[in-house]
Amino acid sequence: MFIKGFTYGYDGRRGMYGTEEARRSMERMAALGGNWTALAFAVMQDSFSSTLIRPDYRFTVTDRDVETAVQRLHGLGLKVCMKPMVNCADGVWRAHIDFPECEWGDRDYWRDWFSSYTAFLCHYAEIAQDTGCEMFCVGCEMLGTERKEASWRDAIREVRKIYTGPLVYNTNHGKEASVPWWDAVDLIGTSAYYRVASVPGDSLENMKAAWDAQKARLSEISKAHGGKKILFMEIGCRSARGCAMMPYDFSHREFPFDEEEQARFYESCLESMWEEDWFGGFFWWDWGTNLPRMRENTGFSIAGKKAEQVIKRWYQKPRP
Repeated sequence: MFIKGFTYGYDGRRGMYGTEEARRSMERMAALGGNWTALAFAVMQDSFSSTLIRPDYRFTVTDRDVETAVQRLHGLGLKVCMKPMVNCADGVWRAHIDFPECEWGDRDYWRDWFSSYTAFLCHYAEIAQDTGCEMFCVGCEMLGTERKEASWRDAIREVRKIYTGPLVYNTNHGKEASVPWWDAVDLIGTSAYYRVASVPGDSLENMKAAWDAQKARLSEISKAHGGKKILFMEIGCRSARGCAMMPYDFSHREFPFDEEEQARFYESCLESMWEEDWFGGFFWWDWGTNLPRMRENTGFSIAGKKAEQVIKRWYQKPRP
């Protein structure tokens, strides 16, 4: 199994997945020649220190929305990794969800949070099972929680009672060697926003050299875990000059439009990773629920940009 995929739907809100605009966006994504989609959507907790995860029915995609999206993606011949995510309503990155190790009175914050998180996972694992999703992601960039090994193992055990397909966890770039429970899931996932440029507008050759350094490290991690495949659960770069130096960036709106740098980021990664036998594939970040209205935007979208043709060329050719 080699995944040629995109992440779809993260910007979706209640009712959006079933629209004609969403259908057109899915169809264009499928036409790139890929074989998988990570269906990503978020449910909120109030803050990084809250212990209750709950939908906001004004915005959160409904179960019917999720089922509709899976059905449509399957209808286009794409396999689906369901990826429910937790975000913090106060704007703090989910990686900072964390609690003290001690109890406070009769409160055990870790116990309470993992109870809510496990229920959240099991709810969507049931939908993934019922809709025939081919993979399920048990978490994304939950760095502050990863040390709680026993709690993660318990949560994954509960998910496996419901969902029978392969499981992946999505850590963050540079943290792949720190997760102590990779044996509990089937694939090692990471958000591969590695710095591959040293200057704005860097060359393809320099980017490829940076990927080679990452390959050496990641292959050793795969080897340390019995050859378990490493999957880029997220990877991407905005079409803004300088973003290959910090491909995770979404905040610097002053950077000028640069589709060439974005295309080189894509090309360098695809060329570097394509034939590695320990590598499981890509879920590029991200393909919008609806197609963008302007081509020259500086976001992650590649629709109408040079990187779209890069992806189409690679995804439509066989892999050795």
